[in-house]
Amino acid sequence: MALLVGLVFWIAAWAFGAKALDAFLVTIALVVGVATYELFAPFLRQLMGREKAAPDQLGPPGAPGS
Repeated sequence: MALLVGLVFWIAAWAFGAKALDAFLVTIALVVGVATYELFAPFLRQLMGREKAAPDQLGPPGAPGS
């Protein structure tokens, strides 16, 4: 979805006179930002205590924090 929105922005910005590379860099930044959020969102939710870790993510019973 982010790629589609980015490509629409790229074409629209290019049509209104922005340089094609500049508009494409905004598209790349949007896609990388969304990918980074999707990658780190579960870790951040767990870190903030909104979601408990699964038992297989906790490690062995004697591990620190278990």
